[in-house]
Amino acid sequence: MRTWFITGASRGLGKAFTDAALAEGDRVVAVSRTIEPREDDRVLAFRLDVTDRDAVHAAVDRAVAHFGRLDVVVNNAGYLAMGMVEEFTEEQARDQFDVNFFGPLWVTQAVLPHLRAQGSGHLVQVSSIGALGGHPLTGLYSASKFALEGMSEAAAAEAARFGVRTTIVEPGGYWTDLYLTGLRATTPHPAYADLRAELERRFAEGSKDSLPELAARALVELVGSDDPPLRLLLGDMAYDLAVETTARKLATWAEWEHVSRAAEHAVPPPAGYGAQAG
Repeated sequence: MRTWFITGASRGLGKAFTDAALAEGDRVVAVSRTIEPREDDRVLAFRLDVTDRDAVHAAVDRAVAHFGRLDVVVNNAGYLAMGMVEEFTEEQARDQFDVNFFGPLWVTQAVLPHLRAQGSGHLVQVSSIGALGGHPLTGLYSASKFALEGMSEAAAAEAARFGVRTTIVEPGGYWTDLYLTGLRATTPHPAYADLRAELERRFAEGSKDSLPELAARALVELVGSDDPPLRLLLGDMAYDLAVETTARKLATWAEWEHVSRAAEHAVPPPAGYGAQAG
């Protein structure tokens, strides 16, 4: 019986992950800002704001004290702030990073001592298709997920020697409340009216989302693997975009390879380089 710690567990993908873990016969610590408190032999649910670092550490300690260990940690809490980069206020930009980046960072820092001590565990960082590239209207959201992935790659390399596995999950579109109660928007600037209208029309015509239960099924398969990947794409849209984006990058790098290589030629350190002051 595994013990899961899932953030953002009250709705959307988080709730689907929680239900799937319980259906497997596992135990779940389910936390979010809006979840109904519950405590029994297999479920410990309580409210937590992941942006509060001290509260996160206390929550993880409570979870370990209740169930004795953590086997799967799912950093799922997050929201989507939509708007052109120019439109974001400082408060809006910082809040996007507080939830989507710093929240998972605090959880990662809080759980790693426990996972290291037990010599096992699987850290699942829920990123997004938005981390495959920056796009109009979702620039700050993508930036927060880019940051999450960079931190998670480093954490994966650091924790692997202790038996801790890490997977960055990049979901495509799912029918959750991300676009409803999980959506926040900037004040539109008139200069972007035409672009915004074009994008909203494209979203309305081209939306192809899936049921969260499919993502949960994939997650169960992932954590049951003896050799989980560092990255896992979820859905046709995410997979195709990843392949397309990578192909474009490879083509561009090849085209500009001569400039890239000409910009480097190793030489000995200049005189006095690195000398201690005083």
